[in-house]
Amino acid sequence: MTGNWKPAILLAALAATANAFAQQIPAAEAAFTEYVAAQLRQQPLAGQSVTIKGPLTLKVGDLQANLDRVFGFCGANAAACQGEIDRYVQGVAQVIKDMNAPPRKEDVRLAVRPSSYLQQSAAAAGKTVRSWPLSGGLVVMPVLDSPRTTRSLNEEDFKKLGLSAEQVLQLGRDNLVRTLAPLMKQARVAKHGQIGDLTGDAYESSRLALHDSWAPLAEAQGGTLIVAAPARDVIFYVGEESQQAIDALRALVSDVMKKVPAPLSPELLRWTKTGWVPVP
Repeated sequence: MTGNWKPAILLAALAATANAFAQQIPAAEAAFTEYVAAQLRQQPLAGQSVTIKGPLTLKVGDLQANLDRVFGFCGANAAACQGEIDRYVQGVAQVIKDMNAPPRKEDVRLAVRPSSYLQQSAAAAGKTVRSWPLSGGLVVMPVLDSPRTTRSLNEEDFKKLGLSAEQVLQLGRDNLVRTLAPLMKQARVAKHGQIGDLTGDAYESSRLALHDSWAPLAEAQGGTLIVAAPARDVIFYVGEESQQAIDALRALVSDVMKKVPAPLSPELLRWTKTGWVPVP
C-alpha cells in the first residue's frame, strides 16, 4: 500500500456524503416543488404566504416563483443542487424585501434579456414591465440592482422615481457607464483563430445595450465584430466572419449555456454602425 491511501479514502468519503445528500432532494417535479416551498417558508417573507400553483410553480404573496431553471440545474448537477436551491430561496426572500423598499435612482441599471424572460417577469410581478428591442430575440429592460438580487422595474416604479420611461432608460445607461470598466480597458483584439471574452461582472451582457462603446473594438478588428452573451456575466466575440470562426463561437456558447445556472442567449450578433444584427 502506498502513502496516498488517506487522501483517497477522504475523497471517497466526501463523494459518498455528497451523493447521499443529493439523494435527499426529490427528483420528481411535484415533490421538488414541495421541497423548495418548505425551504421558502423558513425565510423572512414580510408576512407573505407561500402556496403551490402547480409543478415547479410557486406563489409568494403576489409574486410568482418559477422553479424550471433550478429544477433543470439540479437534474444536471446533483452535487451542487442544494447550494443552487439556497441561492434561489435567498434571492426570492430578498426580492420580497426589495419590493417593499422605494426604488433609488443610483440602483437603476439596464439588463439584456431574451423576450421570453420579459414575459415571465411581467407574469411574476403581475405588472407591466417596459422594454426596448435590442436585436433578434433580445430586449433591453430597466432593472433595480441590489447586493443579492436584480428585479425588473415597472410603471409604478417609474412613478416613484419621478421619471418617464425614456428617462429611466437613459438613467440605466448612465449608471452602466459609471459602474462598468471602460470596454477598451477590458477587451483585447481577437486575432485570427481567437475568441475574445469579457467576464466577471454580473452586467457584462448589459454592455450590448451600450452599442457605441463597441465601435473602437470593431475598428481595431478591421470592422468585424461578432458577439454572443451565453450568460449574464459573459460575452464572447470574434473578429472574423469565416464559417469556422462562427462555428467555434457557437460551440463555445452552447457548452457554456449547458453549465451555467442561468443561461442567457445562444444568439450571435454582428456589430454595425446602426445597431446589432443577428447572425443567421
